[in-house]
Amino acid sequence: MENVAILNIHRSTALTWKSRKDTIFFKPLLNPKPKPFTSFPTLIALSSLGSSSPAPAPSHHTSSSMHTTLLVEAYHNHRRLKALLHKLEEEKACPLQLLRDDGDWIKDHFWAVIKFLRYSSRCKEILQVFDMWKNIEKARINELNYEKIIRLLVEEDMMEEAVRALREMEFHCLKPCLEVYSLIIHGYARNGKFDDALFFLNEMKEIHLAPETYTYDGLIEAYGKYKMYDEIGMCLKKMEMDGCLPDQCTYNLLIREFSRGGLLKRMEKVYRTMLLRRMNFQPSSLVAMLEAYANFGILDKMERVYRKVLAFRELKEDLVRKVASVYIGHHMFSRLDDLGLDLYSREGSNDTVWCLRLLSHACLLSRKGMDSIVQQMEKADVPWNVTIANIILLAYLKMKDFNNLRSLFYSLSTHHVKPDIITIGILFDANRVGFDGAGILETWRKMGLLYRDAEMNTDPLVLTPFGKGHFLRSCEDAYISLGPDAREKKRWTYHCIIDLVIKENSKQPM
Repeated sequence: MENVAILNIHRSTALTWKSRKDTIFFKPLLNPKPKPFTSFPTLIALSSLGSSSPAPAPSHHTSSSMHTTLLVEAYHNHRRLKALLHKLEEEKACPLQLLRDDGDWIKDHFWAVIKFLRYSSRCKEILQVFDMWKNIEKARINELNYEKIIRLLVEEDMMEEAVRALREMEFHCLKPCLEVYSLIIHGYARNGKFDDALFFLNEMKEIHLAPETYTYDGLIEAYGKYKMYDEIGMCLKKMEMDGCLPDQCTYNLLIREFSRGGLLKRMEKVYRTMLLRRMNFQPSSLVAMLEAYANFGILDKMERVYRKVLAFRELKEDLVRKVASVYIGHHMFSRLDDLGLDLYSREGSNDTVWCLRLLSHACLLSRKGMDSIVQQMEKADVPWNVTIANIILLAYLKMKDFNNLRSLFYSLSTHHVKPDIITIGILFDANRVGFDGAGILETWRKMGLLYRDAEMNTDPLVLTPFGKGHFLRSCEDAYISLGPDAREKKRWTYHCIIDLVIKENSKQPM
């Protein structure tokens, strides 16, 4: 009975590994996630399914006894495994010697040792341990074990060892499958060794093993990684010559790679082909297109793709910022509020949401709009931060509303906001246009705020519409004028930066 259970445990493991192989068809260069451990009740159920004919219902005593036996065996296996791993953790522990001392390891213990070696940066020992373990019992020399080892070696970029394992398979008259060759081709391509990758692609054909589209997809992705876009075109031609036509996954991959490379015409050509063939677009492909249009500032096409991305709920903060920069560049400030609401509907309340919404009204110089957003923040119990304060300060400065500007400067401490370098810059820029900020600066000095290390905690997106201002540009010029030693040795507080800018400005002719 125990043998039957063990056999079925092996069967369940094989089934699990098969399902892991299948993931290669979709993501040739990504590592599949490991399957969760199968519980003992599930293993017992599998063993009953593996029987060729229905067995008589066991008595309660027999069933209970078998269950107890399995639990006891599992307990002892767990203890033995724990002791084995503890020995491996010892300094200068040799897994080969431990295997000699133990005589043999069961399959689960062997793979646990392999996993330990992998994650303790001892991958060089994996193939040696596998060679010794498989030779103890010849039945272990099979395609499944070799495929698992080759997959692991490729994932760790140990290509020489992976090829050695492949040659061992051939020596033992085992036929490597398509997945094994694809793994090796992708591994070499991922590391830019395309000659080696193409060598094994040709070797596949010589042994009459036809490559599938996902084999070529891995090459295409690697060519894109190294910006070898002409080679992508040649790879597509090679696919067609081999009778392996690009599928939906290939076309989506092409869109992503051409988008990242900024090849908009090629990207759009693939996009039109997919539309004609009524293929489905993956969200990641549309996101790549949106990012490409945003990078080039192509507003109309960006907006069309943006609406498609919204339908997939794939909106992320970094992408929203790029889209926002395009709207700001086209003076479409009202769209920033829409962006903030879109982001809120997908990710909930966060700093970027309120930054976008407040920035929209600040750029339009709308006091009513800014007050409305601040009230919504209060209702949602959202605390202020320096980004929120600086957006409002910049709007007041732009409007030359010195009364509200002064009031907000003095109330920063009420909102638990400490000024950063942008806040300091707003104060000095206001002084240049007639504002008297001496009292505010003295208050900050008495509070010790000017003797803190200088920081920029304001969202950089705020500077896109308002610019850096005279003070910040003076800071940069003064800092650049210093020698490398002066930059590194000095502790830069706000007080030091103010002194540096004042001295630098005094040197300039009136």
